[in-house]
Amino acid sequence: MLPVICSFVLTIIPFFVNLTLMMVNRGEKSVGRLSTKAKILTALREREGETVSGSGLAADLGISRVGVWKGIQALVAAGYFIKSNDSGYFMDPVKTNDFLYPWEFGENETMFRFFENTPSTMDNAREFAGRGHSTGIITVADTQSAGRGRNGRTWASRHGGLYCSFLDRPVISLADYSMPAMLYQIAVARAVSSVCGKQAKLRWPNDVYIDGQKIAGIITELEAAGDMIKWMATGVGVNVNNPTPSARAVSCCEILRHAVSRRLLLIAIINEAARLKKNAASASAQGNSRIAEEWNSLADCVGAKAAIVDSRTVQEDKGRLLARGAFAGVDSAGRCVIKAQGKETLYFNPGPVSVMFL
Repeated sequence: MLPVICSFVLTIIPFFVNLTLMMVNRGEKSVGRLSTKAKILTALREREGETVSGSGLAADLGISRVGVWKGIQALVAAGYFIKSNDSGYFMDPVKTNDFLYPWEFGENETMFRFFENTPSTMDNAREFAGRGHSTGIITVADTQSAGRGRNGRTWASRHGGLYCSFLDRPVISLADYSMPAMLYQIAVARAVSSVCGKQAKLRWPNDVYIDGQKIAGIITELEAAGDMIKWMATGVGVNVNNPTPSARAVSCCEILRHAVSRRLLLIAIINEAARLKKNAASASAQGNSRIAEEWNSLADCVGAKAAIVDSRTVQEDKGRLLARGAFAGVDSAGRCVIKAQGKETLYFNPGPVSVMFL
């Protein structure tokens, strides 16, 4: 049977790969479990504000001083502010930008594929899936020229935001396609809450809000063979330090009134997702119910009056009305639950359907 391609995006954008940064993603010989750049960066950060000798770095890393020098030059070329003198090397933490290069993530650096600019990290994730890459690949970009949301909408991807996609090969049926998206939505909300110090809330099926303003969104695409998922890409966009597109959106920087590390936020998302996956796996058959329970604990506007619309027809926040009632969260299948008039309970699958609160 031929594979079935499933996508919740109406507009198909050609696949592109940013060739100018292939050397970054191709990597280098690792020193132990870390690359030379990762080890040098870790050592300089551990001794922040100090000058570290080249011989000391070489001894600690188990490489030659020439190897250290080459690693330092590579980091400087990548944009790191590292000074050198007769005493050694000094990295100014204030002048060093918030980078998302693979070596910024230590022992996890082989998971990352970085692009300075790309049409969409979802395109990159799909490309890597087609090449047979295993689960765990994370594509990340400083900016996207064609970032997208659900149902063909665009996602403004200005410099300073976090734009990434997670490639997974979950051993689950196509019927459970909404579970991974819900898992990452929860992970993003918890990570954003920990960084911003304010409770982030979830809106079905894919948004994250703080104080009624959108701060993040999730999008998923997948390929299935028969009734089993072959791979799934989950795209995440978070307003971090970037200008927001409207008054209905907010960024971490606007909330805290200072810049936020995208790297630390991404690490928090990864850790939260790993925790959720572990908990769901340990719950066995109850895994979906556990994810749904956690999602409902973070849900926004539970009990509020809502309208379910076909979002493919949405223009100026209006779409073809499918139902009205009170929003009651999600069930264990990830469906939106609406308590309609006459105590009738209605269920809606994600995809082209959206909920609008009245």
